[in-house]
Amino acid sequence: MTEPKFAPSILSADFARLADAVVAVERAGADWIHVDVMDGHFVPNLTFGPKMVADLRKATRLPLDVHLMIERPEDWVDRYADAGATYLTIHVEAAGDVPRTLAAIRARGVRPGLTLNPETPVDAVLPHLGSIDLALVMSVHPGFGGQKFIEGALGKVKSIREALDARRLAAELEVDGGIKPENAARVVAAGATVLVAGSAIFEDPDGPVAALRKFKQAVRG
Repeated sequence: MTEPKFAPSILSADFARLADAVVAVERAGADWIHVDVMDGHFVPNLTFGPKMVADLRKATRLPLDVHLMIERPEDWVDRYADAGATYLTIHVEAAGDVPRTLAAIRARGVRPGLTLNPETPVDAVLPHLGSIDLALVMSVHPGFGGQKFIEGALGKVKSIREALDARRLAAELEVDGGIKPENAARVVAAGATVLVAGSAIFEDPDGPVAALRKFKQAVRG
């Protein structure tokens, strides 16, 4: 089994010490930093804006994996590109014109991603796989951290993996929501190449270094 990339979600970190949290997981061996942007409309929560992304860009050399859980993401592409996003992922349910928005992201030198909510069928994203660098499967309902993994997400991961492989596309396949060492190996076996984990890393009583070690041991078997 190929070892996946790990993208700790700072949604579960101490907001008063975000820079310290990012430095800690970078030192612990994280591959990316996952940043959940929520607007209080598309999802029932408020989190970070472009300035936070810009400040995080100064704090780490790791790729910033920015997930826009917002209405009209097309209106925000330039601001998050300017802030230093490496990946910018939009929801298929939220973008008014998905192809145009993905093209706008790429035109800014940012890697476009596309995601879908648990109730959205995989067919909604399959036509766009050739235009993205990241496909994200939500394995919880977006809006809050610490939720339980939705087992039905594994079928979506497998379907997208099969579609990517059939078309020989190299996009990353990311899974976000309820990821823990106990289920990480199954998610990777389904075809995921990037695992997002928040509470399982930042709320581990042994700290983020030990948490990431547990994840890596779990996927290595």
